Amino acid sequence: MREARRRELCSFAIESLPKEVRESKMNTPEEIFLKDYKSPDYYFDTVDLNFSLGEEKTIVASKITVFPRLEVKVNGKELKEGASILDSCHLTLSSPPGNKFTLEIDTEIQPQKNTLLEGLYKSSGNFCTQCESEGFRKITFYQGGKHYVVWENPFEKPSYLFALVAGQLESRDDIFITRSGQKVSLRIWTPAQDVPKTAHAMYSLKAAKKWDEDVFGLEYDLDLFNIVAVPDFNMGAMENKSLNNFNSKLVLASPETATDTDYAAILGVNSHEYFHNWTGNRVTCQDWFQLSSKEGLTVFRDQEFSSDMGSRTVKRIADDAGPMAHPVRPHSYGAEVVRMYKTLLGTQGFHKVFTSWDSGSKSYSSYNTEADTFSLKVSQEEPPTPGQPVKEPMFIPVAVGLLDSSGRDVPLSSMYHNGTLQSVACNNQPVLSTVLRVTKKEEEFVFSDIFVRPIPSLLRGYSAPICLEYDLIDKDLFFLLAHDSDEFNRCRFPTKQTLALNPKFVQGLRNILCDTGLDKEFIAKAITLPGEGEIMDMMEVADPNAVHAVQTFIRKEIASQLKSEFLNTVKNNRSSDEFVFNHPKMAQYALKNVALDIMELALHEYKAATNMTERFAALAAITQKPGKTCNDELTDLYNKWQHDFLVVNKWFALQVMSDIPGNVENVCNLLSHPAFDLRNPTKVYSLIGGFCGSPMNFHAKDGSGYKLLGEIVLQLDKLNPRVASRMVSAFSRWRHFDESRQKLAKAQLEKIVSVNGLSENIFEIASESLSA
Repeated sequence: MREARRRELCSFAIESLPKEVRESKMNTPEEIFLKDYKSPDYYFDTVDLNFSLGEEKTIVASKITVFPRLEVKVNGKELKEGASILDSCHLTLSSPPGNKFTLEIDTEIQPQKNTLLEGLYKSSGNFCTQCESEGFRKITFYQGGKHYVVWENPFEKPSYLFALVAGQLESRDDIFITRSGQKVSLRIWTPAQDVPKTAHAMYSLKAAKKWDEDVFGLEYDLDLFNIVAVPDFNMGAMENKSLNNFNSKLVLASPETATDTDYAAILGVNSHEYFHNWTGNRVTCQDWFQLSSKEGLTVFRDQEFSSDMGSRTVKRIADDAGPMAHPVRPHSYGAEVVRMYKTLLGTQGFHKVFTSWDSGSKSYSSYNTEADTFSLKVSQEEPPTPGQPVKEPMFIPVAVGLLDSSGRDVPLSSMYHNGTLQSVACNNQPVLSTVLRVTKKEEEFVFSDIFVRPIPSLLRGYSAPICLEYDLIDKDLFFLLAHDSDEFNRCRFPTKQTLALNPKFVQGLRNILCDTGLDKEFIAKAITLPGEGEIMDMMEVADPNAVHAVQTFIRKEIASQLKSEFLNTVKNNRSSDEFVFNHPKMAQYALKNVALDIMELALHEYKAATNMTERFAALAAITQKPGKTCNDELTDLYNKWQHDFLVVNKWFALQVMSDIPGNVENVCNLLSHPAFDLRNPTKVYSLIGGFCGSPMNFHAKDGSGYKLLGEIVLQLDKLNPRVASRMVSAFSRWRHFDESRQKLAKAQLEKIVSVNGLSENIFEIASESLSA
């Protein structure tokens, strides 16, 4: 077969586009549907890359073997001059050969000026890459659609998994022996001074490898696995085959600089990226419409891993992010669909097949004393979406248990459904919980041989990602809080509280605090009140000020009525032992710190703290009380740790998340702090993201919080549109608030979309928010 060659020398734009190009992007983004997807006309079979890295410029020489998918009528000769068209974003060959050919391109790029942090860029003097989803095209010209790149391993990969890192780095080295006896070298790369902080990351990686072998039977398939810690990184981490790029905050940890929450995050994210080796890398996407599959399955796997390493109930509560978690989305929310497969198939059945809905459901219950039956009626409603005004019923697994008057689970053996008597027993033995398979708009399940009026425990373990409405009264919810064997449901606080706490609610919390058989991490979670943002999501019209006032009242009442229990909890969970990260110790710290916070005793803990977990908990309380103590302790923390950028990021977050009235001014001052850099995503997430998490100040009545975010989004969009798009998403629920706040937030969104040269991501998110 005759092979045609063509070499192109071009300069690739990674800085601001020309004015005429920017303005052309202001049209409403075109929606792309799965039905419109088609395979490309050409397959890029192999790609050889040669990087000449330089401080001023980098030359990337690519040699690509191309196979035509469709017959193209050309004469098979070399391309003539003028047969290619080059602009700031694309290289177009107007008459490519119809047979196999090799395309050679020399591309000049400037990584040191790449503030997008996509493609090849510099971070703290080191060359780094980020290629998901289309960053590879910022390194060298590449086609759209399905494509592969192969480097030194035997498996083909999509180009978004390509990675390169070059710089002055040292590694922590270790060895992992797979169950089949293969020796795998493990290396975690960081600047020399940070290598001691990688011990926990290495432990996390080895734990994930062993768990994946034990639970899913999956071994690592190469003999080398690298992780690189990068200070400037848009995301948390990236699963590039054998060379994972990580945001430094998810690799580096020491007791002096990291909290137990940081340690848990490192464990979870390291496992997630490792699990992608099979679910995402080896078994990969045909196109980006399948993103939900590869991310959802991998998130499910890392959730199961974290549950086995800690408290399954607490992890499940954390996975339920409230009403915003219910649609099926690529990462955490896609995992809910996978979890429902496991619920329906059981663990063994799910593992055999292995080798969110925006749905609302209602339940109504009744007890027949003469027939000794208990009836549950379940209906489901699907709100209309664009192009789909009428929805078919979903398949919803609802895990259910029944409690008797003493709080014990009622044995279940059979139920009537669809006119027939069905057994729910297992091995001819009654069960304490069963899964109802809801498939119709409305249906009824009638349990037989129920000899006392029970209280139903519904949606146990959060068996489906739905918003469930039920006819249980507060008395029933207080009973479940005190007695339910399903720990997830014990955390469902009654939502209709007046400014006088129901004694049964307080007694339910007392039962949990004093139950020595419960996991301490679960107790800490159960006695923690729902966040203000979570409560506002449940309100028809959100009122940040009212929610904050009620939260403050409830905390003070709980502290007063359970004073002796909380003081005993603090006393029984103090420890002078050296900090060690494991589940029992993490649970102990969590319970003690929650008790201290509720009792407002954490203010006195900062000086005595021996690790960052205790120190951070004390400072979180201190920042809610402005004054000399607050200023002195914050200054002390900064002076001690100003050389450690991860601690400084915590220092930023502590201040901007404070509910002190008028804190917007302090946030503006911190934007000018010499340690803050708008070009660094992690610093932006700490300072600006943290501020958006403070309902009292971000949703300030005068609109100052909205105005600040609007200004920052426009500044960020010129530097890093991906980070800017994450920030502008804070406006997405603006219609959920009162009319005055809606007007102020809408004005900022309209200002943003009116700016010429706005990135496509920002324009799309802001426009959709306005039209929602």
